[in-house]
Amino acid sequence: MENRLKWIQIDTGPRTAKENMELDAALLEDLEHEPFPILHLYDWEEEAATYGYFIKPEAFLQLDGVKKHALDLARRPTGGGIVFHNCDLAFSVLVPASHPDFSTNPLENYAYVNKRVIWAVSKLLDSTPELLPSEPLPADSHCKSFCMAKPTRYDVMIGGRKIGGAAQRKTRHGFLHQGTISIGMLPEEYLREILLPGTQVIEAMKANTFSLLGKKWTKIELQEARSSLKNSLKQAFHEQFQGNP
Repeated sequence: MENRLKWIQIDTGPRTAKENMELDAALLEDLEHEPFPILHLYDWEEEAATYGYFIKPEAFLQLDGVKKHALDLARRPTGGGIVFHNCDLAFSVLVPASHPDFSTNPLENYAYVNKRVIWAVSKLLDSTPELLPSEPLPADSHCKSFCMAKPTRYDVMIGGRKIGGAAQRKTRHGFLHQGTISIGMLPEEYLREILLPGTQVIEAMKANTFSLLGKKWTKIELQEARSSLKNSLKQAFHEQFQGNP
């Protein structure tokens, strides 16, 4: 039982987007030799965005706007859409294939991780989030490629809006779950300079995203919320976790 409950927690601090993604890829490869699941916490040296392994960012982003705002882009080792990390908390969970809680069913792995995310988020709110049971249709084809513009099954939801999303990659060594928790909304004028025009992405983000701090937030408030969420996640991904909000 002790082996089943034990978690390894690491915080690698602020790095470039590429370095953070390379660390996760290396941790996934090393799961072959790791008997315990891992919670990986990290931060960003600059404003950053990551995109799924099969996404071509130039098909969805104005690269001149990306350059203007010095947005640090990197490809994730997982799938999924584009995630802006300017005002979220990003984290990763890795579970080795040898662990009793590992499942060959990806949805079961999503639920396994996100139930702990729900517990962590509920510590900062008056209400308890829930898992999305079924997947709605996107507003347009572009929305499918933006994490917070389109909720997917087993996302973490509050009042019908998405606060937590994720992407996974499973290998013979285990799975890597890269998660995001929305803390603040990005300014609309910022997004209009970054996103390609003529899509419903901004409207879909506004309609589908629940953020802890909403539209108006300061860097100090963002830093404090990230710190509080990190502490809650550390409790949730701990051997003493009982799963009761």
